Amino acid sequence: MAIGGGTGLPVVLTGLKRYLGSRLDSLTAVVTVADEGGSSGRLRAEYDVLPPGDFRNCLVALAEVEPLMAQLFQYRFGGSGTLAGHNFGNLFLTALTHVTGDFLQAIRVSSKILAVRGTILPSTLDNVRLGAECSDGSVVMGESEIAKTGKAIRRVFLEPANCRPLPETLEAISQADLVVLSPGSLYTSLLPNLLVPGIADALRGSAALKVFVANLMTEPGETDGYTLSDHVATLIDHAGSGMLDGILVNARSAGERTLTRYAETGAYPVALDLDRVSEWGVWVQQADLLGADEKARHHPQKIGRNLLGLLSKNGK
Repeated sequence: MAIGGGTGLPVVLTGLKRYLGSRLDSLTAVVTVADEGGSSGRLRAEYDVLPPGDFRNCLVALAEVEPLMAQLFQYRFGGSGTLAGHNFGNLFLTALTHVTGDFLQAIRVSSKILAVRGTILPSTLDNVRLGAECSDGSVVMGESEIAKTGKAIRRVFLEPANCRPLPETLEAISQADLVVLSPGSLYTSLLPNLLVPGIADALRGSAALKVFVANLMTEPGETDGYTLSDHVATLIDHAGSGMLDGILVNARSAGERTLTRYAETGAYPVALDLDRVSEWGVWVQQADLLGADEKARHHPQKIGRNLLGLLSKNGK
């Protein structure tokens, strides 16, 4: 199973899909519901639904329909009208939620339509908001607003704090052989899942191999200057120890031109301070995880191959 949101979770799902074969139906994605930006945020505010965007991306990643159908779900309306900026898939999930009266049922029906192999679940069905306490003590509310403050983040939290985990999600964690904490926005995509009461405890109690796929680059506004150990420390500070066995990190540097382009936006390679990481009691597996283009992003197949290699290595 894989946990996360944003653009990182679909990359992991695409990679695992390639290598799971007949076991693909056992793959589960656990998705954050804290998104408030873009099309998802507008639909959430106007139609009182959970944000559909991250679920749409996971549906497409695990779909086995004709490419045209996947392209339709990802189609974004242009122009300047009321539909501008909305993805067709977001509108579809919103409409289906109102037709069925249940967001989870909307995901299930969409999964059938797209011939999805595997299961896609929210970490909670409660209408939660993500907040952040900054280093100066100020508090900002809203997932899409956190990175805009320009201030270092001390901690993030959910409101309401007593939101309820989805029972199916807890069950999937308990039955998993492998749990992947996906790369992406540390504070606004991954941690919102782990902050749902019961999720981190379920991870600690699971016999699964629990692996964090580390980010390639720092993220401006969220993880400026963060090293690998800073990422791990943040996970442990928010969710506690004992829910992580190891980390899969990229060992190949992106090209100089690529790094220069990212530096212009304030993003830099995550430094691998492995000595500090070892103090947390987790192992590190290094591998070439880079894609072939000129962007610093993970290659799905390399992630999938290495994750299943780790699973085999650990006898699961």
